[in-house]
Amino acid sequence: MKLTEKQRAARRAAFQQMSFTEKAEHIWTYYKMPIILGLIGLYLLCSAVHHQLTKKEVVLYSAHINVSAGDALASQLNEGFISATGADPKKSEVYFYRGIYLSNDPSSENHQYAYASRLKMMAAIEAKQLDIVLMNREAYDIFSQKGYLLDLNSLLSQNDSLHQLLEPHLTTNTVIIDDNAIEYALNEAKRYQAITEEVTNGIDVSMFPVFQQAGFPASVYLGVMPNSPRFPAVIEYIEYLAAEQSVDERLAG
Repeated sequence: MKLTEKQRAARRAAFQQMSFTEKAEHIWTYYKMPIILGLIGLYLLCSAVHHQLTKKEVVLYSAHINVSAGDALASQLNEGFISATGADPKKSEVYFYRGIYLSNDPSSENHQYAYASRLKMMAAIEAKQLDIVLMNREAYDIFSQKGYLLDLNSLLSQNDSLHQLLEPHLTTNTVIIDDNAIEYALNEAKRYQAITEEVTNGIDVSMFPVFQQAGFPASVYLGVMPNSPRFPAVIEYIEYLAAEQSVDERLAG
């Protein structure tokens, strides 16, 4: 119902005569929904602005598979690298996928978790949001056999000094080119057969000081994703880790 000018004037006069508490109650009673919607909109706007202002640029995506990096190591692998490049750790970061567990053992009590981790890694690779992986031997074997790791000879072919420095730490592993895994699983083949090749697709970083200080009980390997769109950052990251090794070797010499 549309009010006349006289009725609107009467309501304004009545509102002016109310106390502060009565005015507040009146406004809340008649404008509750618009106020609530306005506050929700303001909150969402502030959250979006805050997110944009505090959002860090990801310069590299890394997954820690079957290995756990403590706070000190994580800081060296993230802020340490960012600072070494001359960037601001408050604005840039190395993104970590943590708590990833992979296993080929179907009897493992963490089998469901391993399956979920595998799906997460496949999604990250497909989205090109995974550049390097740090992993134990079991995870290294799984990634290698699936062909998920880059042949490092191709990556290092343009950097002779880095290739030479890393050569004692480069590792080879088996890559399955073709097999009859499906037929074997369906009992359509009497025995499992596979065509494989050995590829240099890992770096044993266990002897690098940053990893020695972390106290890992077994070897830790670094691998690179073949579809990474950030190869310059990958090279820079490996150089950062190798520089720590280079200093240690010079001191030992």
